[in-house]
Amino acid sequence: MKEILYAPWRTDYISGQTIEGCVFCHISEHAEADAELHVLYRDEHCFVVMNRYPYTPGHFMIIPHVHTDALETLEPEAWLRISALTQQGVRMLKEGFGAQGVNIGMNLGKAGGAGIAEHIHLHLVPRWERDTNFITAVAGTRVYSTDFERIYRRLLELAPRYFV
Repeated sequence: MKEILYAPWRTDYISGQTIEGCVFCHISEHAEADAELHVLYRDEHCFVVMNRYPYTPGHFMIIPHVHTDALETLEPEAWLRISALTQQGVRMLKEGFGAQGVNIGMNLGKAGGAGIAEHIHLHLVPRWERDTNFITAVAGTRVYSTDFERIYRRLLELAPRYFV
């Protein structure tokens, strides 16, 4: 079978507890489980969490606590905080994590490509020269080159220096 890639770090995602309702609201409401949920930072407006299905190692999201699918209705204070955390997150990925570039994006609504359309979130995807290949387009498969938990621990160690 040529289509199988060994990814043992994903076992918890398919055999673990299923979250009912909005996964982002669940994370927002359970600060006591930040380590288990892979939260890097949180404040009164939003939180920063690792993407469970990352495009590249170190891919994380900045998410407002308020449940909304409409960026245009988000309180300005929350949007300003997301913007500030985005700048800090880019600095962390470049200086602390060694990324050579960063993709930043929001997919608004199902038609806009959002995987979780009911709760807005902003992606920060670290990039390196020559980090892409055709396997995603040809085989519909992503290759994650390192251990997810190791990357989480590294970013968690960096977070207090960058997220203020």
